[in-house]
This record gives sequence, structure tokens and C-alpha cells, in this order.
Amino acid sequence: MPSTTARSAALMTGLAIGYAADLVFADPRRFHPVAGFGSAALRLERSLYADDVRAGARYVTVAVGAPTLLAAGADALVRRRPAARAVLVAACTWAALGGRSLYREGVVMAALLATGDVAAARRRLSHLCARDPEGLDVDELARATVESLAENTSDAVVAPLFWGAVAGPAGIVAYRCANTLDAMVGYRSPRYARFGSAAARLDDALNVVPARLTAALTVALAPLVGGAPAQAWRAWRDDAPAHPSPNAGPVEASAAGALGVRLGGSNAYGNVVEHRGTLGRGRPVGVGDVPRVLRLSGAVGAAALGCCVALASRIGA
Repeated sequence: MPSTTARSAALMTGLAIGYAADLVFADPRRFHPVAGFGSAALRLERSLYADDVRAGARYVTVAVGAPTLLAAGADALVRRRPAARAVLVAACTWAALGGRSLYREGVVMAALLATGDVAAARRRLSHLCARDPEGLDVDELARATVESLAENTSDAVVAPLFWGAVAGPAGIVAYRCANTLDAMVGYRSPRYARFGSAAARLDDALNVVPARLTAALTVALAPLVGGAPAQAWRAWRDDAPAHPSPNAGPVEASAAGALGVRLGGSNAYGNVVEHRGTLGRGRPVGVGDVPRVLRLSGAVGAAALGCCVALASRIGA
């Protein structure tokens, strides 16, 4: 039977290959595993929905538990074959990551905002977040883009890598399923106020460490975008608590400090208005800050890969 070191090496290799595959191939436009999971989760919701917290907990248990058990079973089948395990980890990592697609959306938004095509930018914003774009001007669209790119760097890149390092394929699949459910039913709306609470709380719990890893890397890498680590750290320390999300707060606040801008404010999500306080003490966001946050996001993702590969090695040792 392969040693623990061989299995750890397979995990490390798989994480690196999956990360590289995302950079090269991005998300497929058709037949994406996460899209397939979303369709299955929607059908399951129709069967299990009730305006009740316990119904939501049952829904999350089945929707997250079943794919996670399948991934754990597949991992057990290849436990004696390190090369096969590396392939399995790489496939799960590639399916879970969204860094390249996130970058592409940021590039599109940057181009639309630079040309002043506000109508097209409003339509395109839905590819990044669920914020209501009506009434947003160029600067507000730029703020929404910067905040979404910063937050999704944690959700779509750092967190899957972290949970892969900690728990292998099962960790990657569990995280991606939980995060997808949160996006589907975790919003505060009359329909999901109770039913979606379990999905939202699970996603919050799974993102506690990855969000703070993202914020720490953002602080360290602030000089790459002309920022100061001390300023990014102060924004994280002082302003993150004002954000209603315990995990998006550190990520967005540290990004604001690194970029030297001011994020936060009031955002509309349908009929719900969310007040995020003020994140950072710099100037208002401008169109030119979108390419800067893209550079920061890419650097944070690459650094997170290095950290998570090292973590996998440490856990294996």
C-alpha cells in the first residue's frame, strides 16, 4: 500500500494540476459539473421545500452529503494508486475552481466601463453578482465589480484549494456544493428566509479560514498594486466588522486597503437593501481600479496555491 507521503504527494500534485487546468481551460460552457449539480439541487428543492428551517437542513444534508460521499468513495477506490488519486484530485479541483472565468468577467467589465457602455455593463454585472444594477452609474458599477472580484477570489479560488488540502476530493466537493447552495437559496428573501438559513450558515462556517487566508495574502501582496500592507491590514482590522458578512468583510476590507480605495455602502438585491458600512479610507473606486484588482486577485490565487500545497504536505507529514 502506498505510504502517507505518496498519497500526500498525489494530493499536492492534483491541486497544482487542477489549478493549472483552470487557468488554461477555464469553465466549459456546456456540461459543467457544478451546473449539473445546480440543476439536480433545484429538482431536489422542489421535492423538499417547506418554509421551515428543518426542511432547509434536510435539503442541505442530502444535497451536500450525497456528492461528498461519492467523492470520498472515489478517493477510497484510488487509495492504493497515487497517480489515479492525483488525477481525481485534479479533476475535482478544476471543476471547483473559477479563477479563470472570474478573470475573464473582470476583463469584460473593465472594457465596458472604459468605453462608458453603462447599459451593457449593467447587463453583464449579473455574471459576477446578484446586485441590482439598475440605477448604477459607471463608478458604482466599478465598485460592484471590484467588490465582487475580491470576494469571489476567496469563494472561487482560495476556499476550494484550502479544503482540498485539508480533506482531499471530499473536501473540494463538499465546499463547492455548499457554496453553490448558498448562492441558490442562501439569500435573505421571503421564500428562503428560513429554508435557506442552513445553507447560508454552512457556507459561512466553511469560509471562515479561507476568507482570512485570502485577506492575509491580500495584505502581503498589496505592493503589487501600489498599496501598502499596513494600510490593507488597518482596513481589515478596523472596517471588516461593519460588513454584514463575517467572511466577505475581511476580504473586501483588505482589498480596499491594498488598492487605496473606499468600498462598501448600500447595495440593492431585489427588494432587499444591504448596508455594508465603509471599507477602507481611500478615494472612491474608479474604472482604472478594475484591472488593478484583477492583478491582485491573480496574485492571491497563485500564492494560495503555494500555501495549500504546503499545507497538504504538512498534513501528510
